[in-house]
Amino acid sequence: MQKTKIDVLIPVIEKDLGTLPFVIDSVRKHVQHPIGNIFIVAPPSEKIKNVCKQKHCKFINENKVLPITKKNINYRTNKWDRSGWLFQQLLKLSGDSLCSQKFYLVIDADTVLIRPHRFRQNQKTIFYCRSWSRAEYFRTYKKLMGRRATAPTYFVAHYMLFEKAKVRKLKRAIAAKHNTSWYKAIIRSINKSKKITFSEFETYGNFIYSNYPGQFVIKRTLNRSLPRSVTRLSRLNISKLAKKYRSISLHVRKKHR
Repeated sequence: MQKTKIDVLIPVIEKDLGTLPFVIDSVRKHVQHPIGNIFIVAPPSEKIKNVCKQKHCKFINENKVLPITKKNINYRTNKWDRSGWLFQQLLKLSGDSLCSQKFYLVIDADTVLIRPHRFRQNQKTIFYCRSWSRAEYFRTYKKLMGRRATAPTYFVAHYMLFEKAKVRKLKRAIAAKHNTSWYKAIIRSINKSKKITFSEFETYGNFIYSNYPGQFVIKRTLNRSLPRSVTRLSRLNISKLAKKYRSISLHVRKKHR
């Protein structure tokens, strides 16, 4: 067990209720750090609150985190609505005001860890990265930061450890460059004609890569996307998957809130 104590932040909506208990259990089983609080950030929902009680997590009303809510984000066309998707990313970057520990782990509500994970090693943060990303993320990053992303890897891996002090520095840098609040700057920087345009993981990861060289370690994420319910995965299946992968993501739902 690593000495660094961390909090955990999981943004959730009701469609995640099928996987959320497994995500929480996997964090408690496989995260090799003492865990302070697990914060479930979600819209007011009795079903979600009940899971929080059952799993001893802290519920946070997403509408009370920022001065704006999902309703203030107009990121939609006639065919799709990504306002809630973007709002969740702003919530993840708000962990510096929600969490009490110096570090907080963000994990997506459809991603289950199936192998032990450490996120700090020799005073360095471990980033789990993959080999592909989306060009639009980097266009938005350049608009936000005024320079290109330069990391030779990709940080969109469904979970990431954030350091609150560095999150605050990132947000201050964004706010100063755009002369407005950090979240308004992000909303204004995206190309609203595109369906997927911003990544909190790519933004924070590249900020750390550019500004804190030598303070991080890169590991392969080894994530497997599965088009089925986690409840159907037997222990045998998971043990087989764990030989090759560190985590599984259940991208079976295409609807966005």
